[in-house]
Formats: sequence, structure tokens, C-alpha cells
Amino acid sequence: MKESDIKSVLIIGIAGGLAKITAGLLLKSFPHAKIIGVDSRPINPVIRHDNIEYRQMRYTRGNFEKLFRDKEFDAVFHLGRMSHADTSPIGTMEQRLDLNLMGTRRILDLCLKFAIKKVVILSTYHVYGALSDNPVFINEDHPLRASIKYPELRDVVEMDQIATNWMWKNQKDIETIVLRPCTIVGPQIKNTMTRYLVTPYAPVCADFNPMFQFIHEYDMASILRDSLTKLSTGIYNAATDECISLKAAKEILNRPTTPIPSFVLSSTAKLISTSFWRFPRYLIDYLKFACIIDNGLLKSQLGQDAFRYKTREALLLSKLD
Repeated sequence: MKESDIKSVLIIGIAGGLAKITAGLLLKSFPHAKIIGVDSRPINPVIRHDNIEYRQMRYTRGNFEKLFRDKEFDAVFHLGRMSHADTSPIGTMEQRLDLNLMGTRRILDLCLKFAIKKVVILSTYHVYGALSDNPVFINEDHPLRASIKYPELRDVVEMDQIATNWMWKNQKDIETIVLRPCTIVGPQIKNTMTRYLVTPYAPVCADFNPMFQFIHEYDMASILRDSLTKLSTGIYNAATDECISLKAAKEILNRPTTPIPSFVLSSTAKLISTSFWRFPRYLIDYLKFACIIDNGLLKSQLGQDAFRYKTREALLLSKLD
């Protein structure tokens, strides 16, 4: 997609921190483009600019169809996936299935109907699953096994599969990018893993110390921006070259830990879940087994200097206090 083709952009999920950073980068890189940011959640418009408009609306087909018809978008960013960190235990699965699966189908159908030039969809490395037999570096062709042991990750895996199947089916008509980032960290990010990292005395497995990858929110937003002009249709893992152990990451953040044998961690997780932060059951395996993704395909198109922040700096900058 050429820069001159980018005149109108839709960002779905604009209430999220990553989406707001991405919007800011798009305004700087494409100053003549009009940006519409929508979300079903209340929106705090931290960026005020003549070329950006915010709309809080329900994610229904009727609302989206009217929006697509009125604005004639050139590109769509689907960053509105509901994560496990966004919901309460009551009705969690029903809400996520409707938004992540049915919402994604509606959006993709409308992108094709209204001849959108490029679609960028944010998935997650969690789709691969944290399993004991994972290879050292997981590439984009690796099977998505996250839901084998934990059904609560089914919506995450199915959303990725919906997007990738649709992408290959319609690749002659529309450019589509599916991004699977490692753990994104930063002061504006409130995902499950960042909440775990900054929670004092969050448990770690006494008998495991898996390696992790972390990407700063600014670097991830830069990749999203560059997806419009520098990435061709396909699936891309997004991660830095560096890996760091979980316990080392907690030490950098100066957060005390509570070592617990892995066989008792499941029952302990229920005790530490609070209204501020829920300890999801699937996270236990990510505290035991590594899920390291290969970034070779992304770097082959964005170059070796795709990342501004080193892991230690990214973690330090993610501290909220």
C-alpha cells in the first residue's frame, strides 16, 4: 500500500493504550489522513487533533456498516480484541466470544464489501500455547495449540484462525496483516502479563524459570504503523531478539516474588485473584514453559533496526509508580 493511498483510517479499539499510541504515530507519518477511532468502552481522548475523531458505539453490524459507508476507509486496524484482563468472571466467555469471534467476522465481511485496501489485525503469541514440547523458536507456521489444555483461550485461537483463513481466501482482493506479538509492556498497557509483573508478591514457580520476550508499546505501535506500507499480506510474529527469564524480569521491576512449587500453584492462584487483577488459570503454564517466537519474517521486511527499546529499558519504562 502506498503512502498516497492512505487518506482515511479506522482504528477499532481506540480506548486501549496501544491504539492511542498507534493513532499518534499515524497522524505524524500521514498528516493528511483522517482517523476515526471507535470503541464500545468509554474513550479518553488523550490525542486531540483536527484529523482524528472518536466514537463510542456498540459493535453491531448496523453501526459498523453505516460507519464504513459514510467514511470510505482505505485501511482498518482491528485492535479491539477483548482480553482476559478486560472482563469480570461473570459472563466473561460469552462477552469475549461475541466480540472476538462474531465481531471479527462482521468487520472482515464489511472490509471486503466496501473494498478496503488494507486490514491489520492484532492477535497474540498466546495462540501457540505454553507447552513443555515447544521448540526453542516458534515460527508463524507452528500449530496453534493454546486451547488444547485451556478452553478459556478458545476465543483467542479461533479469532486468529478466522482472520488467517479469511486473509488467504481473499488475498487477491485485499491486503491483510495478522500480527502475533510477544508480551507488550509499557505505562499505557494493562494486559494480563503486565499486571502480573507489577503485582507485588505475585507467585512464581519455584521449580521453573521460563524465558520471556517483551516488546515496548512504542515499538509495537511502530510496527502497526509500518504494517500499512512495509509489510505484505501474511502472518508475522512480533518480538525483539532478546529473551529474559521471568525471575530476572521481576527483579528489574523490583517486585518481590513468592516462590511456590508448581503443583500447588493452581490452588494458590484462586486465592490471589482480586477485583484489581485476576490470575487466569492458563497463565500458570506460561510461568512454567517457554513460548519464544521467531521474529525472522518480520525483520526481513522491516529491517534489523525495527526495535528502539532493549528489554531492560522496556521493562523499566513499564513501571507505573
